[in-house]
Amino acid sequence: MANDILARLGGPGGSKAEGGDGCEHYRRRCRLVAPCCGEVFWCRHCHDAAKNDGEADAKRRHTLDRQAVKEVVCAPCGDRQPVAPRCRTCGVAFGAYTCMVCNFFDDDTAKEQFHCAGCGICRVGGRENFFHCDTCNCCYTKDIQGSHVCVQNSMHRNCPVCYEYLFDSRRNVSVLRCGHTIHKECLDELLTHSQNCCPLCKKTVGDMSSTWRRMDATVESMPMPEEYANKIIRILCNDCHARSEVYFHFIGHKCGDCGGYNTVQC
Repeated sequence: MANDILARLGGPGGSKAEGGDGCEHYRRRCRLVAPCCGEVFWCRHCHDAAKNDGEADAKRRHTLDRQAVKEVVCAPCGDRQPVAPRCRTCGVAFGAYTCMVCNFFDDDTAKEQFHCAGCGICRVGGRENFFHCDTCNCCYTKDIQGSHVCVQNSMHRNCPVCYEYLFDSRRNVSVLRCGHTIHKECLDELLTHSQNCCPLCKKTVGDMSSTWRRMDATVESMPMPEEYANKIIRILCNDCHARSEVYFHFIGHKCGDCGGYNTVQC
């Protein structure tokens, strides 16, 4: 089910280092001097983890602005110096991939890093595989280009489940059919507990046709008691937004337009 409703995003660069200089996030040969506090860290994630103690809300986090970084410390020789692709003292390259816009360095080029001018950050997965949606203000895979539902600044918000800021999250993010975004693992957890609607707009997140057919059969097999048999109510469909007048039933109320049961009484 999940593969039918998700679309992979171009995530910000980041993976666990496998030996050599660097931290658990990146392999590189320099550390960053944080402009906000003057302390030295391997990367912005190390800085943010040390300074925020689990704080997920983007509005309250003490974060390192990588584009504001002016100095780095060379890992091999220890020289503190202005940001550059190479050390001015020992000549070592700070990263096999270097972006001087983001002040980003990484030796793991298998991630196929690229800088997106629209996002303003480096992402992974290969530039040729992604497009930048100006309305959503984020990079998405080309397999949903022209077919996804646009939501203004869809990624510039917290995950509706865990509340971590999505735009620069290193965890996989998914795009729902309604256009809202959520961490893939958070969505998987919702689906595991039969929560099949977007937490934000309440639209169903996948093909529910088989479920609606089962509900049709259940409603048909369970006639209402005489005192409720002719009771009519008004409903609103969360999926198509149509309003209908239908017969009341304990099992659910079928939308007169789209035929779904994702409805509420109004």
